[in-house]
Amino acid sequence: MAKHTPMIEQYLKIKADYKDAFLFFRLGDFYEMFYEDAIKAARELEITLTKRSNGKSDPIPMCGVPYHSADNYIKILIDKGYKVAICEQVEDPKKAKGVVKREVIQLITPGTVMDKNMLKDGENNYIAGLTHFEDGSFCIAYNDLTTGENRLALISDGFEGVIHELYNQPIKEIVIPSSLPESFQHELRSRLHVTLSYQDEAAFHGEYHHLVEKLNDKRFITGFSRLLNYIQHTQKRSLEHLKPAEVIELKNYLSLDMYSKRNLELTETMLKNKKRGSLLWVLDETVTAMGARLLKKWIERPLLNKEQIEQRLDIVEALYEHFMERDAIRETLKSVYDLERLAGRVAFGNVNARDLIQLKISLKKIPELRNTLQQLEKQSLEQIIDDLTYPEEVVDILEKSIAEDPPISITEGGIIKDGFNEQLDKYRDALKNGRKWIQELERKEKEETGIKSLKIGYNKVFGYYIEVTKPNLPLIPEGRYVRKQTLTNAERFITPELKEQETLILEAEEKSVDLEYELFTEIREFVKRYIPELQHLAEVVSKIDCLQSFATVSEANNYLRPRFVENRLEIKNGRHPVVEKVMENGNFVPNDITLDEEKNILLITGPNMSGKSTYMRQLALTVIMGQIGCFVPCEKAELTIFDQIFTRIGAADDLVSGQSTFMVEMLETNHALTNATERSLILLDEIGRGTSTYDGMALAQAVVEYIHDHIRAKTLFSTHYHELTVLENTLPRLKNVHVRAEEYEGNVIFLHQVKEGAADKSYGIHVAKLANMPASLIERANEILEKLEQTNDGKKDPGEEGSPEEAEQLSFFKDEEKQDAPSKNSPVIQELLKINLLELTPLEAMNELYRLQKKAEKYR
Repeated sequence: MAKHTPMIEQYLKIKADYKDAFLFFRLGDFYEMFYEDAIKAARELEITLTKRSNGKSDPIPMCGVPYHSADNYIKILIDKGYKVAICEQVEDPKKAKGVVKREVIQLITPGTVMDKNMLKDGENNYIAGLTHFEDGSFCIAYNDLTTGENRLALISDGFEGVIHELYNQPIKEIVIPSSLPESFQHELRSRLHVTLSYQDEAAFHGEYHHLVEKLNDKRFITGFSRLLNYIQHTQKRSLEHLKPAEVIELKNYLSLDMYSKRNLELTETMLKNKKRGSLLWVLDETVTAMGARLLKKWIERPLLNKEQIEQRLDIVEALYEHFMERDAIRETLKSVYDLERLAGRVAFGNVNARDLIQLKISLKKIPELRNTLQQLEKQSLEQIIDDLTYPEEVVDILEKSIAEDPPISITEGGIIKDGFNEQLDKYRDALKNGRKWIQELERKEKEETGIKSLKIGYNKVFGYYIEVTKPNLPLIPEGRYVRKQTLTNAERFITPELKEQETLILEAEEKSVDLEYELFTEIREFVKRYIPELQHLAEVVSKIDCLQSFATVSEANNYLRPRFVENRLEIKNGRHPVVEKVMENGNFVPNDITLDEEKNILLITGPNMSGKSTYMRQLALTVIMGQIGCFVPCEKAELTIFDQIFTRIGAADDLVSGQSTFMVEMLETNHALTNATERSLILLDEIGRGTSTYDGMALAQAVVEYIHDHIRAKTLFSTHYHELTVLENTLPRLKNVHVRAEEYEGNVIFLHQVKEGAADKSYGIHVAKLANMPASLIERANEILEKLEQTNDGKKDPGEEGSPEEAEQLSFFKDEEKQDAPSKNSPVIQELLKINLLELTPLEAMNELYRLQKKAEKYR
C-alpha cells in the first residue's frame, strides 16, 4: 500500500470524524477537498476537478474554493441539505514543526446556520431533536440557533402525530438516535424532506442547567439534552444566548394537521410553495424581520384561550382606531433591526462593528416607541409599555466606542472612535505624525535635489522608498541615498532616517490594529452580558409589530372584530381574505354562514367552479384569523372557539408513498373522523369522487351520517352527488345549501351566491364548454346526457329513504341481471347483513365493500 504524504494523512484522520460532511481543509488561501468529497463537490458546486500528486501513489482527486469567498459555496451545499466541516490551521506556521496543526472549528449544517447571508429574515431556521420512549411517546425539541429559542413538545398519539407536528414547522434538520426504527427514519426523509443527523448521547451536562431547571418531566430533559449535545458538538463554542427551554402545551393551541395546513395554504401555496397567495401573504404588514417570524408562528398555532385572544384583539382595536399613532409606530419600527439575531451573533462571536451600530440604532428607538404607545392611553397596552425597557449601558458604550460607519472586517482597524482609548489615540497620533513626517520629507527632497517627479511610496514587500525616474538619476547628490530596487523606468532608494520612521509607523499601525481588535472583543463581551434583556425586548417589539400588522391589514381590507360565543357560528357577508386580495377589483361575492346546535352540518351542492371550495376555505381562514387575534373579513362575526380544523379539499396524488388520489382522500378523511371532537371544524370536499359512482355515493353518505351521529362536529360537506340532498329528511342537524348558477342562452353563469336548499343541476357539460373542449364533444355529451335523463325519468333519488331503487343501486348486481341474483341465503348477502356500518370508519367500509364485490363476481 502506497504511503500518504503527512498532509494527506492529517486530512484523512480528520475526515474520519466527519464522514457525513464536506471537509473544507484550509491550505493557504484555499479550502481544499480530496477524494470523494472533491468529486461530489466539483459536481454540486460546478467547479474544476483536478488531481494532486501523492508521493509514489496514484494522483488524488482534488478541488478547492478561495477562503475569502467560501461562504457562497457553503451556502449552495447547505441549501442542498449537505453539511460542511470547516478545518482551519490552529498554530502559527512559522512555529510549526512538520505539518501545521489543523482542527475542525465548526460543523455547519442546515439546522445550525448562523451566517446572515444564508438565512431568510422572515423565517426561523429550526433544527429539531426527536427522542422516542418505551411508553410509545415522543419528545420533539426545537432550537433556532440564530435567536436562541428552545421549545419542547410531547407527542402521545403515535408517529403519525410526530409527522404532523414536524410538518407544521420550518424544520431543516432533525437529530435522532441511531436506535430510531428505520421505518420511522424513512418516513422522516420521504415525507418531510429533511437532513437526518445522529446523536446517541442524551445525558445532560451541568453547564447549561439553567436551560432546563423549569422542566418537570424527565422526557423533556432527555429530548432537549440530545439536541443540545449535538449543537455543542457541531458549533464548538459558547452558546450563552440560548434561552431556557419552553414547553409547547399543544392542548392550548388549535390543532392543524399537515393536510389542513397544506389544503388551507396558511403560509405557502400548494402549487408553487410560495408565500404569495397564502394567508401569511395577506396578513403580513410587519416591519421587522423578528415580527415577520412571530406572525408566522401565530398563524401556525392559533390560540384556544379566549382571554388571550381577546387581549390581542383589544390591542389590535386600539391600534386600528388610532391611525396617526399606528403610522408613527410603523415608522419607528423601520429603524429597528433584527434584535433577536443580533443578540445571537453577539453570543456566537460572529458579530461585526456594523452589527453593533445596528443594535445601537435599534435601542435608541425604544423610548420613541414607548412614547407613541403611551399616547394611546389604553389599558390593554399597559403591560407591553412596561416591558419596553432596554439596557441603556449598552447604548452608552456603543455610542462612545464604535465608529459611525465602520468597515465589515474587525481585524483591519478603523472601528473604534477617537477618544475612547488613550493608548489607541497615541498609536494613531504616531501614525498621523509619521505620515506627516513622510510628506514633509518628500517636499524637502524635491526641493533639495530639484527633482520635481521624486515621490515617496510604500508597498508591503519593500516598505517605504524614494522613487526617482532614470532621466533624473544624475541629479541625486552622491551618497545621499541607498539603492533598494531597480525598475524599468526608475530606481528606488532608502535612507537610514526613512527606515527608522518606517519602523515607527508600522509598529504603531500593527499595534493600533491589534489594540482595536482587543477593544472590540471587550465591547462584545460587555454587550453579551445583556443578552437576556435584549432577547426579552425583541419579544416585546415582535409582538407590537404583529399586532400593528393586524390593525393595518384590518383597516386596509375593511375587516371586523369578531365576537366569541359558545357553540354557535354566524358570519354575515363573509369573504375569502386571499381570493379577495388577488381579485383586487372589488367583485368578490360575500356569503353568509350559520352553524349551531340545531344545524351543525351544511351539505353544499352546486356546479364545479361555482365557489364551493372557496366558501369552505374562507370559513376556516376566518376561524384561524379570529383565533390568532386578528379582525376578520365580514360584516358580522360571532365565532365559537374550535379545538381542531380538519380539511379534505382538492385532489392530489402522493406518488412518493405510492398512494393514489383516492387513497390520499380516504386517509385524510379517516384522520379527520378518528381525531375530531364536538368542538372541531370539519371541511370535506367531494368525498368519494375517486371511485365508482355507487361506491363513492355510499362512502359519502356513510361519512356524513358518521359525523352527524357520532362526532357532532360543525361540518361543511361539499358534494356533486345530488342524491345525498335527501339526507336533510333523515338527519335532523343537516341542512342543504347550494351555490347558485343560472343558464342563459346555452351558457352557465356562476353567481357564487350560497343559498338555502339543494342545487337542481350540475352544469358539468357547461364547465367543459368553458374549458374550450371541442364543440363536437360537447354536442355528443349533451346527446348522451339527454338519453340518460330519459332512461332514469320517473325514478326516485337513489339516496331516498326506503326507495326500491336504493337497494338496487347500492347492490353489487346490474338491473338486467336481477333474474340471476342470489337468494337471501347467499353467503354475500348474509355477510353484508352482519356488517354494522356505524362501527366502521369510511376506509374500513371501503375495504369491506371491495372484498364483498370481489366475492360477488361469480354471480355476474
